[in-house]
Amino acid sequence: MDLTYPAAAETFREKVRAFLDEHLPSNWEGVGALPRDQRGPFVEEWRKTLRAASLLAPHWPAEYGGSGLTNLEHVILNEEFAARGVPTAGSNDGFSISMVGNTILHWGTEEQRNHFIPRILDGVDVWCQGYSEPNAGSDLANLGLKAELDGDEWVINGQKTWTSAATTANMIFALCRTDPDSPKHKGISFLLVPMDQPGVDVRPIFDMGGQSHVNEVFFEDARTPRENVLGEVNGGWAVANTLLGFERGVGATVQYLAFEKELENFIELARRYDRLGDPAVRQQIAKFHTVVEVMRYRGYQVLTTFLAGDRPGPESSINKLWWSVFHQEISSAALALAGPGGQIGFGEETRGGIGAPSLGTPNTIANWMNTFFVARAGTIYAGSSEVQKGIIGERVLGLPKEPRADEGSWRDTQRLG
Repeated sequence: MDLTYPAAAETFREKVRAFLDEHLPSNWEGVGALPRDQRGPFVEEWRKTLRAASLLAPHWPAEYGGSGLTNLEHVILNEEFAARGVPTAGSNDGFSISMVGNTILHWGTEEQRNHFIPRILDGVDVWCQGYSEPNAGSDLANLGLKAELDGDEWVINGQKTWTSAATTANMIFALCRTDPDSPKHKGISFLLVPMDQPGVDVRPIFDMGGQSHVNEVFFEDARTPRENVLGEVNGGWAVANTLLGFERGVGATVQYLAFEKELENFIELARRYDRLGDPAVRQQIAKFHTVVEVMRYRGYQVLTTFLAGDRPGPESSINKLWWSVFHQEISSAALALAGPGGQIGFGEETRGGIGAPSLGTPNTIANWMNTFFVARAGTIYAGSSEVQKGIIGERVLGLPKEPRADEGSWRDTQRLG
């Protein structure tokens, strides 16, 4: 495997670095290093800078407001942004650009593209994701949010839960049951729904740290235009899978950078508490280093996929497993280093913050504890670890499907066999 980039790519890298040098202060240390009251304004202004330079969605065609970058150029851009601790293009618009924007470009009609894409780039529409429900988490196809046609509008009733960013979004892309008589993977449509209307009620779900990263969303006779179906009516499952491919897309090529920085912070924390000579701590460091290197080379594999012009396949579930478990384990280890006294540092400064002590966020116990709280959900959201393992086993390794509960346990099938 040749891990070097061609000369033309390195020339582009220099252009990206020059752009960052021009638009960032000379003493720049990352967004997280800014005082808390300055982070939000900086991110907002940074978004305007990227929009003006056509770098907010740089991989999109120029006619839709992008720069038409190649896959390799997009990866290099992400690498340099991540290394400098600034929001990667589209990272703070994850639901809007990386997910639904990409999906509208792929599945949308020309009318849908011309209407929604400019509004996404200009920040007029801010999106959240309406997938999970109380009875449809890991088994997403079991969803029950109902949408029925009433003239030229869909009328929507039911509930979504674990909805990130629902308190700040004015649009939601929602999977709805539009044909209750079809098998559960069919009869689902992908609807684009306004949030700021009667009949949409958002209720925050607070975690044990006092933060509300996720929400419940209730729909009672909420409405959206008939033409706001993305893809075919009752064909939403295919659209949803396309979106999930984008969700685990090019970001995986540079994902390891954040965790590499997090490992550096963990090592510095061990040094601060005079634990670098502890064999158990050294073993933890060795394990975390190994995981970061695995994520690095998985990123190279994803890069190879992009350069071939393909979207990530089921192999992307491997990335999800690695980073979600890593995040839980390293934050737990950091708190164990500090001992009970470290909990004193947890206070108001962590609430509503950017999160993990990586890419410029101060390396404090308060932030490690914030990371610890947030990381608990990492093995559940975006597909639980159990589901990811099933995908890897069946669709990557070609193993037999896991028997359903009504088919008996694995041991029972062996006895019967």
